[in-house]
Amino acid sequence: MLRRQLRAAAAIAMGAILAGCAAEVPVTPATLARLERPAPDITIASPVRVDLPTGRTRALPQDSLWRAVGTLPQGTVYRPVESVFTIVGRNVHEAYLVVKGSTLHGFYLPGEVHYSPLPAPLSLPLAKGANP
Repeated sequence: MLRRQLRAAAAIAMGAILAGCAAEVPVTPATLARLERPAPDITIASPVRVDLPTGRTRALPQDSLWRAVGTLPQGTVYRPVESVFTIVGRNVHEAYLVVKGSTLHGFYLPGEVHYSPLPAPLSLPLAKGANP
């Protein structure tokens, strides 16, 4: 009986330690500026795997549609149309894409008003006619 209780306590302690070790999403404060002129929607032509600095990965789905909502110094900010996109670290954050040209530079976190950069920009396969 004591052995079973010790195993259960060890499992709970290990779970708490692992949860506490989850990486925080790196962020900097960001001020979303209005678009100076309308930007076309973008569509992801094929699935994209995004490796986050937290060690987690996210996928941008094929044929997902994104609408420009503003700009940051790092690029144009696009929110998903008819869906919600999140990134995960210690917490789950709603995230919008930050794109310059056809390159993903990071994410705008509207709930926290922060920018989260990717370790390296990632080329996006955009559908023809979608040139931000």
